[in-house]
Amino acid sequence: MHRADVAPALARDPAPAMANQLLWLETLLKLLAGLPLLLAPTATARLLGLPLPGSTLWPRLLGAALVGLAAASYMQGALGSGRGLGFAGAMVINLVAAATIAAMLIMRRANTTTRGVFVLWTVAAILALLSFFELAWA
Repeated sequence: MHRADVAPALARDPAPAMANQLLWLETLLKLLAGLPLLLAPTATARLLGLPLPGSTLWPRLLGAALVGLAAASYMQGALGSGRGLGFAGAMVINLVAAATIAAMLIMRRANTTTRGVFVLWTVAAILALLSFFELAWA
């Protein structure tokens, strides 16, 4: 393929645009979950119907980890391949998180309200679904 033929071929290929959208979704979801936990863990737990933390240390650390993952996902999309969290890494993180949440709910270890159970099942489902899309790009 000649160099002049490459640009039109890339313009027709929706794969890079879809990958970029997936990374933006990953970034947005991690930020939406991480920032409230980092900045206001007790209020976030109350709002979502989750058990109140005895200490804000662990929810804040989780929030910081999620914000860090969001930054890594952003870097992957903005700076290109190999510069941030790749799809394979994001997929594994999301699957482990979804499986952990689901296991805690199934074993009734979440110690949460009905609203909290709904929120956690929704989060687990979204993470699992996102993992399947990421699998296609990993």
